[in-house]
Amino acid sequence: MKTLYIDCGMGAAGDMLTAALLELLPDRNAFVDELNKLGIPGVTYEAAEAEKCGIKGTHMTVEVHGVEEGEEHEHDHEHSHEHDHHEEAHSHHDHEEIHEHSHDHEHSHEHDHHVEAHSHHDHEETHEHSHAHHHSSLHDIEHIVEKLAVSDKVKEDVMSVYRLIAEAESHAHGRPVTEIHFHEVGTMDAIADVTAVCLLMEKLSPDQVIASPVHVGCGQVKCAHGILPVPAPATAFILKDVPIYGGEIKGELCTPTGAALLKYFVTKFGSMPVMSVSSVGYGMGKKDFAWANCVRVLCGETMQEENPSNASEANGTPADETMVELECNLDDITGEALGFAEERLFEAGARDVFTIPVQMKKSRPGILLSVICSEADKEKLIEAVFANTTTIGIREKKINRYVLTRREEVIETKYGPVRKKISEGYGVRREKYEYEDIASVARERGISVQDVLDGLE
Repeated sequence: MKTLYIDCGMGAAGDMLTAALLELLPDRNAFVDELNKLGIPGVTYEAAEAEKCGIKGTHMTVEVHGVEEGEEHEHDHEHSHEHDHHEEAHSHHDHEEIHEHSHDHEHSHEHDHHVEAHSHHDHEETHEHSHAHHHSSLHDIEHIVEKLAVSDKVKEDVMSVYRLIAEAESHAHGRPVTEIHFHEVGTMDAIADVTAVCLLMEKLSPDQVIASPVHVGCGQVKCAHGILPVPAPATAFILKDVPIYGGEIKGELCTPTGAALLKYFVTKFGSMPVMSVSSVGYGMGKKDFAWANCVRVLCGETMQEENPSNASEANGTPADETMVELECNLDDITGEALGFAEERLFEAGARDVFTIPVQMKKSRPGILLSVICSEADKEKLIEAVFANTTTIGIREKKINRYVLTRREEVIETKYGPVRKKISEGYGVRREKYEYEDIASVARERGISVQDVLDGLE
């Protein structure tokens, strides 16, 4: 199955992930041109060759109205990734603020979110900046994303990632998500990074994404309203349940944007699986360390799924594997209850659920319920069968399953982008358009599913 392995030995940030994934595409310039036509207000992308410790890679620059994130403040420190900590919880009274941005620390990642939780009262702000400040709520961001020239899936992915960030900032400030506002330039910069990564993931269409434990850096980071520990509160919240470590590099290596992208897309964190690597991408930061300051992404094929308990038919399955089949006979369950039970069994991790009419004891017509699952999910499925059916006993048998490796591609058609499922192996290849995409086009145009399929031929 197609696998991406992300090496987070120098943390993760939105621009670095964008650059690393960009290097996996055959035509990088065409993709950068596509990014610049997305319609993100005032945003321009530029990819340039960069070198760290003798390794060549790509550095991604995002400018908002001609200004790169971090340049709008007159800081005397270096930025190379994202900065996200200008967080201000204002009072519920009219007031003026004067922000003196005179930081003297060094960052190794990109400038990010400048999050500010504002009151619902009018206030004035006097900044020592050369431009006016505007702030966007999560609702405002949703309006921006909704207008982007990308598929609905990418829009959904972008907002899901941004909600992770907003939830983390909400938790850090102790304020509702509705009161969290994002600094204008930081917002556009972050939307640009998140959108680029989501669009790259759609184009690459991996079956699974695995990442190494995340190096977050160590020490402290000085911000407008104090000194914060590394990882910063928002980053630490996002990375709950993710393996992280500090290392020897002082400073912030993993940003909220990078953390949220990893949390959303990564299937499993751990060591690199056995894989046949077809391409490698290096996304470079600006700052130089004794270690190469980059995110590395390896793309290739793995024969065995690394985390079968979390797998589904839609996301790909191992080429060959041992499965468990659970069976029970039912003669006292309604059709409605059986339909509900099947839904719950799929939710619990079943690979397949099906029924067969059978003749039971005392000549009663009944139903044979069969559930196919992995060994890891067996106990959970047994509990679900007992909880949602009327059976008092379940049979188990081991079975071998042989399947084609599966992947998904997004095809540009006259109807717009449509997903196609491709299955290969054992000397055969099969292709099939994603039904939900076809049905969506049919509904929008008022035609039949077959008419859409005929139009794609």
